[in-house]
Amino acid sequence: MSGVDLDTPVLDNHLHLDPRHGRGIEAVKEFTRLGGTHLLVVNKPSWLLDIEASEPADFRAGFEETIGVVAEASAHLPGRAWPVLGVHPGLITRLIDDRGFSLEEAVTLMQGGLEIAAEYVHDGRARALKSGRPHYDVSDAIWRGSNEVMKRAFSLGAAADCAVQLHTEASKDLTQITAWAEERGMESDRVVKHYAAGRLSGPTPSVMSDRDRLQQAVDREAPFLMETDFVDDPDRPGVVLGPKTVPRRVRWLLEEGYETAVHIAHVETPQSVYGIDTEATLWVGAGQAAGSSLLTGNPAHLDW
Repeated sequence: MSGVDLDTPVLDNHLHLDPRHGRGIEAVKEFTRLGGTHLLVVNKPSWLLDIEASEPADFRAGFEETIGVVAEASAHLPGRAWPVLGVHPGLITRLIDDRGFSLEEAVTLMQGGLEIAAEYVHDGRARALKSGRPHYDVSDAIWRGSNEVMKRAFSLGAAADCAVQLHTEASKDLTQITAWAEERGMESDRVVKHYAAGRLSGPTPSVMSDRDRLQQAVDREAPFLMETDFVDDPDRPGVVLGPKTVPRRVRWLLEEGYETAVHIAHVETPQSVYGIDTEATLWVGAGQAAGSSLLTGNPAHLDW
């Protein structure tokens, strides 16, 4: 398989792939050509997949689509990809403001969608859950309801023995959130703040891979991950970082002498947070489609 050899696993911890509307596997190939090896692929918000959920089972179509593109991505990677499934926290305002749901109805539907996502983790078809709360201003009632949805994700993550990725407001201190997770049986380092800055108290930061944030992360000398939040939306091509970014930033970090930080972000932290072995899974991507031996059983008990 062709590509740039960076002599290390290179994981993008949070991006989206949309084979129907976006670049899909072409983005994976671009990531690989620059030296990328592993991906954690998060399902796009349900409404962007033309899903207007009215009951929890309606979320399955989006989860299945994500699992399908992850299997295809793994066939093009020198490592492999894993799905992260859940309910985008922004759905709560769409349900209430646009579709006339009560707060209780919206919370119940979103919690039910997370329960469906957790089924995929339990059967080994997904690696982690996604939840959170709105990053924009909302009423106190919606804020409280969103926190209840997120707390349910922590209970499900504890039961499934998996990590929970969070979409939240920008913050340098989310220790209240990790306290809620710990109260429900989760370890705080398995709570992952997506779109994080380089410094964060509480969850493990998944750092957006611009140089300033990464410099803060490596200076902190603590566990972290790297991501792009590539949205794979042709209508918003420059809204966040592209699929080339993480491999390019890894090369920059290595050139600056941060070999230990690269090992932390791409080997040690994926192992501690997700239980995945990015070194052992190099060059096993081809043929590891969903349903293969690496995707059976409870993933928390597999040395991925």
